Amino acid sequence: MLALYHNDMSVCAQKVRMTLAEKRLPWENHHLDLRAGDQQKSEYLKLNPNAVVPTLVDDGEVIIESTVICEYLDDAYPEPALRPKHHAARARMRLWTKQLDETIHAATSTLSNGIAFRHQKLIWGKERLEEFHRNMPNPARREQSWENITKGVESRYFIDAAKRFDKLLSDMEAALAQSKWLAGDEFSLADTSYAPYITRLDHLQLQFLWDRRPHIPQWYDRLRERRSYGEAFDAWPNQAYYQLMKEKGLEARDRVKAIVSAE
Repeated sequence: MLALYHNDMSVCAQKVRMTLAEKRLPWENHHLDLRAGDQQKSEYLKLNPNAVVPTLVDDGEVIIESTVICEYLDDAYPEPALRPKHHAARARMRLWTKQLDETIHAATSTLSNGIAFRHQKLIWGKERLEEFHRNMPNPARREQSWENITKGVESRYFIDAAKRFDKLLSDMEAALAQSKWLAGDEFSLADTSYAPYITRLDHLQLQFLWDRRPHIPQWYDRLRERRSYGEAFDAWPNQAYYQLMKEKGLEARDRVKAIVSAE
């Protein structure tokens, strides 16, 4: 049986859960509390030395990195297929998932921590916060996380993150003006992969970013109508996080508006 090590609010875990749900695959649940540092414990590091979620275990095979996990699932469990049949549409799908790993995920982390999640960690105090970051294996991620948590929307990473999402949404709007789904007329891993990121913007009260991009909310509505969305997101509610993101997102909204509207 498949086993998934994940977290309820992790965007990377959410996209894997949605892929599993699209495939109608049962899986054994191993939920990690990231604020408690479960991902940094020695037994988990044996599975995933990067100290991040998710991790998939399939009959003893350990698969890490959410994009790789989703592609693995489509290879190992090919029905229903989540990669387009035509080679050009499949290339478009890969271009969408590629930029997630290159820039979008880091931008999401900056917005999420800079706006909301920093408040959960600042109450720890300096000593515990320093220890948490010392245990991050990736030095670039460690530096960025520290800056975002300690400086919030004034982090040097924040402006670029907001602008990156504005550019992404422009690209998504252009694609969705031409087809029902991101890579074309077939629902694909591009859509399961981006569902968590648009959901995160929604939770952070940044819906104004698609006020003049009507195809994005239409796509988002179609996503939320799918059974798989309910299993990946609605089945894993975290009301404390939702409330925090709503409250702090409303406070930060003017800052984000000013960034994306600047010349």
